[in-house]
Amino acid sequence: MTIRLSKEIEQQATASIQRFFSEHLEQDIGDLKASLLLDFFLRELGPSAYNRGVADAQTRMQGHVADLDGTCHEPEFTYWDKR
Repeated sequence: MTIRLSKEIEQQATASIQRFFSEHLEQDIGDLKASLLLDFFLRELGPSAYNRGVADAQTRMQGHVADLDGTCHEPEFTYWDKR
């Protein structure tokens, strides 16, 4: 699965990569190199981050489903108990 970014996000990410190189590595890189680096990260590291997010969401949802009985359970046949 390829992670796709909107053009706006891709431009912001490319600018961020260029800024990182400038401020931390004291190197200037152009749009093409920054774009290629972004593409590499998305292809190589993106699936790991995506899979982690899916696993975290699955764990959270399973916790909510397991707790349904406690949060959504209503006692049955309680009419006569209230009298």
